[in-house]
Amino acid sequence: MKNIAIFASGSGSNARKILEYFAERKDVSVQMVISNRADAGVLKIAESFGVDSIVIDRHTFYETDDVVSILNKYEVSLVVLAGFLWLIPEYLVEAFQGRIINIHPALLPQYGGKGMHGKHVHEAVKKANESESGMTIHYVNDRYDEGQIIFQARCQLSPTDTPEDIAGKVLQLEHKHYAEVIDQLLQRF
Repeated sequence: MKNIAIFASGSGSNARKILEYFAERKDVSVQMVISNRADAGVLKIAESFGVDSIVIDRHTFYETDDVVSILNKYEVSLVVLAGFLWLIPEYLVEAFQGRIINIHPALLPQYGGKGMHGKHVHEAVKKANESESGMTIHYVNDRYDEGQIIFQARCQLSPTDTPEDIAGKVLQLEHKHYAEVIDQLLQRF
């Protein structure tokens, strides 16, 4: 059995798609959801799928190695970031080297880095009058959005697209591809 932990800070739409994708699988299981926000919608999604969830604070995440212990307790094979907004600390990157991935709502290396998440990304893409955008799945290191790229998908943009339109197009790509890429990566373990 290959076990996944999802880290998320928000509503959890990507987490929901991942949970749905693996719901009937016997060889892969989403074991837990970790969030840094007690009011995150992803916690209700985890509960609806019968998946354990844990809310962590900054002290626990950055000043202890409790998260590694928790992940080991759940025998986690792969850590999947799905809208988790905190920088992953070096101890966790080292403990799960090559086994932490993230999804970013732009074509990295453009529009990445600290503060570039959610609407901020799409507003920047719109301001630059880009003709395309997309999403990137990448390995996580100890810097925002700088890990090795695993997969990218693109969408065409219209000059009349608003940042909200761009967000919608990119989210469709995320929902279509993230779980499939996770599945492919798990075949390597």
